[in-house]
Amino acid sequence: MDHERLMRLRELSPEDRLGMLKKPSDYLALAEWKSSGVKFTASSGRLEAVYYSALHKLMDCIVPADSGEAPVLHEGGVYPGCWLESTGTISAELLSRFLPGVAGSTFSLFAEHQREDGLLPYKVTQAGPAFRQIQMVTPLARSVWNHYEQQGGNQAFLRRMYEAMGRFDTWLSLHRNTRGSGCVEAFCTFDTGHDLSPRFWHVPDTAHMEDAAQCDPDSPILPFLAPDLTANVYCQRLYLAKIAEELGEDGCVWLAKAAASRASLFQSCFDEEDHFFYDRDRTGRFVRVQSDVLLRVLACEVGDREFFDVMLRRYLLNTRKFFAKYPFTSLAMDDPRFDPFSSYNSWGGASNFLSLIRAPHAFEHHGRYVELTWVIQPILGALSRMSRFGQCLSPWTGEEGYTETYSPAILCLLDYVERLCGILPVAGGELWFTGLLPYPMDNGEAAAEETEYARTVDGHAYELLTTRERAVICRNGEEYLSFPFGVRVVTDRAGRLLKLIGMSSRTIEGSIWYEGKQIAFAVKGNEQLAYNNGAMTSISDIGVIVPEYC
Repeated sequence: MDHERLMRLRELSPEDRLGMLKKPSDYLALAEWKSSGVKFTASSGRLEAVYYSALHKLMDCIVPADSGEAPVLHEGGVYPGCWLESTGTISAELLSRFLPGVAGSTFSLFAEHQREDGLLPYKVTQAGPAFRQIQMVTPLARSVWNHYEQQGGNQAFLRRMYEAMGRFDTWLSLHRNTRGSGCVEAFCTFDTGHDLSPRFWHVPDTAHMEDAAQCDPDSPILPFLAPDLTANVYCQRLYLAKIAEELGEDGCVWLAKAAASRASLFQSCFDEEDHFFYDRDRTGRFVRVQSDVLLRVLACEVGDREFFDVMLRRYLLNTRKFFAKYPFTSLAMDDPRFDPFSSYNSWGGASNFLSLIRAPHAFEHHGRYVELTWVIQPILGALSRMSRFGQCLSPWTGEEGYTETYSPAILCLLDYVERLCGILPVAGGELWFTGLLPYPMDNGEAAAEETEYARTVDGHAYELLTTRERAVICRNGEEYLSFPFGVRVVTDRAGRLLKLIGMSSRTIEGSIWYEGKQIAFAVKGNEQLAYNNGAMTSISDIGVIVPEYC
């Protein structure tokens, strides 16, 4: 173990790296960050400097709530407020690992401003809550549940959010099922946040008369039966069932509703021939635009692993479709309407950071850990060159595009570092220690050649040092576990070894040092080895799916 590197990590002061903060609430956020114990250092490359630049800009996105209570997360850039599709769901879910108090206040903001009829605001700004569309992507219930599990179980918070989400489900059933299909209908472009996407060409941006319950009566094609909105409600209901059980109620009603949503999704929006999800317009035709709707549906836990694997081969890992040099594009690249430009707010082609922070759940839900690293690696290369933290990337060059100080881009960096070479607490009680490093994908320039990461969990201080040969974990100042590069170690929150996961497309052979002894193993890509009685036993071996070119 390199003690010099370890001492540098321990002596690092986040406040010194951030420099002068701009507002009083920044110091509250910084104090919470320090309580997480999260630190990151790298022996060379640009990634460490960019990491703390991102953290400094994250403080600009955390502002006091209008009520004067705890600070909340804002979208950032040209978006001065909290959006349900992003800030109030996936962004707050990621932030919960670093600033749980800010995340909790952000979630609560939407329940606080819920309308009497059950409609949740699609955004909350200094001007107050706004209700002219629904604009939802990541299921709120999943984000709330993961926050609840990671932060020790505040049932008063869970109860408040559960009741608010239940009322919103009723509102959607009453107002967004006008065709009786059981699907959730899109009345406008902004319902899904798909600005400038060809999916919504010749569709108004906002709902009719700026009323989320009204659809343009003169449109020849609206409303759409929307696969991503329907999948959102399907997944939402799955997690509402979990929450109901946690609160001592019967979750079976929610499970039955979830099953009905899933059936409607496949009956109305899934094309068997293309193996793709499309909107269906009011005439009954598919809107055959292949967009990141697919990734959104999959991130809502639709389909089993076999179904997901087909989607990987045909679309997500296909370089003619969405697997650009800097994935994922917001429109299939072989669509003649594909527009790669990222200099404006567009979902017509550019790779958007909201897609990138939504993607991990889809992959990890099906055990596709190796394949996810092929997304993380080029994106971290692009992030290491960032100075503004824009909303989107050029899928060809990785250059940052529209706007700046955009919190999903900042959170993408924090999240991807933790997934690749950090210490990741997972809802359900696991800790992931991943022994990988950023690979020099861009012009042979390494973003970081060796890394060090620290995090405090339940009062225990963990440190992870990674080189190209081996990774070492310290617990409360003492080395207690080491393992070869290319492997993820999974423990419980107390640090007890549970299993290993192969994180490389090649087979990793070697030994793990744990509890004073060497334990030999060989693990293939995505294979999982359980630790029992001093030995490793394979419990899952699903193989690796390689990229496609046609």
